Formats: sequence, C-alpha cells, structure tokens
Amino acid sequence: MNPINEHLLNVTRRHFLKRTGLALGATALGSLLNEKLFASGTSSPSPANLPLLPHFAPRAKQVIYLHMVGAPSHLDLFDHKPVLQQYDGKPCPNEFLEGKRFAFLRGHPSIAASGFKFSQHGRSGQEISELLPNLARVADDIAIVKSMCTDEFNHAPAQLFLHTGFGRPGRPSFGSWVNYGLGSENKNLPAYVVLRSGPLPGAGTSLWSTGFLPSVYQGIQFRSTGDPVLFLSNPNGHSRSDRRRLLDAVQSLNEQHLATMGDPEIATRISQYEMAYRMQMSVPELVDISQESPKTLEMYGAQPGKASFANNCLLARRLVERGVRIVQLYDADWDHHRDIATALPRKCRDVDQGMAALIQDLKQRGLLDETLIVWGGEFGRTPMQQTDSGTGETTKPGRDHHKDAFTIWMAGGGIKPGITYGQTDDFGYNIVDKPVHVHDLNATVLHLLGLDHEKLTYKYQGREFRLTDVHGEVVKGLIA
Repeated sequence: MNPINEHLLNVTRRHFLKRTGLALGATALGSLLNEKLFASGTSSPSPANLPLLPHFAPRAKQVIYLHMVGAPSHLDLFDHKPVLQQYDGKPCPNEFLEGKRFAFLRGHPSIAASGFKFSQHGRSGQEISELLPNLARVADDIAIVKSMCTDEFNHAPAQLFLHTGFGRPGRPSFGSWVNYGLGSENKNLPAYVVLRSGPLPGAGTSLWSTGFLPSVYQGIQFRSTGDPVLFLSNPNGHSRSDRRRLLDAVQSLNEQHLATMGDPEIATRISQYEMAYRMQMSVPELVDISQESPKTLEMYGAQPGKASFANNCLLARRLVERGVRIVQLYDADWDHHRDIATALPRKCRDVDQGMAALIQDLKQRGLLDETLIVWGGEFGRTPMQQTDSGTGETTKPGRDHHKDAFTIWMAGGGIKPGITYGQTDDFGYNIVDKPVHVHDLNATVLHLLGLDHEKLTYKYQGREFRLTDVHGEVVKGLIA
C-alpha cells in the first residue's frame, strides 16, 4: 500500500466503520492480503490493529481496570463515618427508607457501624481502613473518589451500566469503545485483554463484548490454567508449519468470501486467525511470570503457575509494557450480604498486596504516568445492616446494595495523586458534595486517553451511539 493511501486509510477508518459495509470489506481484504508480507517487514498491520490518532493529546496511553465483582463496602474501606458508632444497632432514620428500593432489606433495618479502624496515611492524610495496609503505603499516589453514584441496584445491570453505559446487554463495553477509538500498539497481542480471578461476573462475558461494534474489538480473555487463550497450542502431531498451511488455505477461502460479500465480520475472522497465529509466539513468553525477579514476585505476592489476583496484577503490568491498550481484572466474591466481619478481611487480603505492588511497580518503571488505574465495584453498600436470610438473626450481619453512594480510587495517567474527591453525609448514604455519576467517570477516563466522549460514536439502527449515552461530564477536579 503506498504511503498516501495508507495515511488516508488511517484518517478515515472511523468513517468506514460507521458508514460502509462493502467498502470496509474491500479495504480490510487488501490490507490482510498484504499482511502476508509481515515476515519480510514490507507491510503494515491490518486496519483493525493500527494505532489511531486520539481527538487531542492524551494523558494516558493505556488503562488497567480493577473491578471488584459484587461491590465492596465503601463504609468499611474508604468512607470513614464515626457518626455511625453513635447509631450502631438503632433503627435507621425514616428518610433513608421513604421512597427507596432495596435488593434484600425488608422492614425497618438497624444502622451498622464499621467494625474496622481507619487511619490517615501519607502526606495527603488519606483515610484508609486497616484492611488495606499495603494500599495505605501508596496513599499519596491515589485519588479516592467518595461520591460515585449509579442508576442500577442489582449486580448484573449495575456491572453492565458501569462497563457499557447501559443496564442491559447489547451495548459495546468500555474496552471495546477504547479499542475502536485508539486501536492497538502491538500487532502480536490483542489491544484488549480480560483477566479473571474467581467465577464469571453476574453479567457474564457481556462486560467485555463488542455489542453492535464489529467483533474485532472484542475483549480477549486470558485463562489462568492451560493454554492462556483457547486453542493456542498446536494439536498433537501437528507443527507450526502445519498450522500455517491450514491457515493459508482457510484464509484463501475467507478472502474470496469477503471479496464477494463485503461482510466486515469475515475480515474480523481473517484478522483473528492471523492474530492467533502470531500469539503462539508472543503469549507464552508474556504469561510466564517466572521470568520476573524474586524481588518482584515477592512484592506482588505472586506465585508462578497459581491462579490469583496478585498474578493477574503482575500480568497486567507485563501486558501494558508491551503495548496492550486495555487490561481489565475481574475479582469475584465481594457481595457481602452477611458475615462482613469475616468475608471482607479475607477478600482484602486477596487484593491488597497485588494492587499496591502494581502501582509501585509501574511507578518505578516509569509507566504510571502513562497508565491509568481504576479500582472499584458496581455500587456501594448500605449503612443499615442486613440480617441473616430475613430471619432477624444478627450474629453475622452484612450490608445490602446501595446505588446512591460508593467509592472508587484512581491512580496514574493524568489523575491528581493524593486527593480525596467528593463527600457523603454522616451515614455514607447520600452524596453532599461533588457527585460523580458513572457516565461522568467514563467521560473522564476517555478524556484522559485523548478521546472526546461526545465524539466517540458509532451509528447503529439509525442513531449515533456512545459509551456515555446522552450524559456525562469530564470531572476536571480529578485531572492533574
């Protein structure tokens, strides 16, 4: 492809994706045919893998999203409310119940104070629970947002709302939007990788789906055991050259079909076959964390060959330093309707060391300034205690879902370090200063990546869609 045509292809790619079918197929076909020349270094990657220009100068190049599936209690981790001690065990104020819907609370519940101690940390004096001692040591590197709110109060819809901007399946995920807008910086690895510790989230794989975007922007899940990606290894008795010959034959048929039909999904299929072939060489080295120094493994608490959140944090660092654009880590089992006194400390031990080490490691490698980290769940928890199974038993209480106030933290990638943003009332129940809606969070993250959330759109069924729907404001108070 001559340089002028290649430049035009870069500039107009979003237009092709939005407006055309056959033209996209033909363009993809031409590029994919040229991709066979990769070994001789005479061709560029396919359009789906090309990095694109952002709307304006970005503060971050990549994102690591740490999602705690089930929603951690902000009241026991970040949003210290001493007033709750005065009301502990007493009936909650009537105004907390009037006109409100809850997932499981019934009758007139009692207030529950936190059973965990809070202390101030770092020069910034960030208040953090005793359950997160490692994160407390990097308090000056994080921005704690105490005024988050969402529209959904059940898990799957709230997870979808956070990650797709809509409470039902069918919309593109955050990572797919970023992949669509910015492309990849590494032709041998996916632009968008998903890592899990624990069971699948309630909303399932829809959380990293492309929705109505072309499926080439799908998040690729790396597994903790066996092949990191399904079918990465060659079948028994077959060599890499055997696979190459098979792919060439299948690609020839797909190219003929693409030239005839112009279906972008055929181009996706060809592109993904080629990506899988290249990943056979790049992925095994990438996921082998035993190559890391003993000091690094100890810092993360990572153990090669073991499935853990700590291992995934270390792998996330290895991914972003190789140019992967979006890495999402999903950690399960944060839904503490009962026995929060035991369950929450256990979960904090699972994640505290790894996520603090991730910040430290990126910082010492000079990667934190260009890598945005976002941590949080899909909503918060109530200051009212939830009794066991509706029986009234209060020996091991927990907290119910709460959509009107919760906490996240962010670090790196253009975020002001060492600040607390927003405030809730004395019960941690309602926001009283600087509310940040989920759409505002997504608008801000896109902004830090150099993308205008109002311009990153895709036309589908006659309407221009975007991640933030028709809402969202960039939270300038969080930006350094």
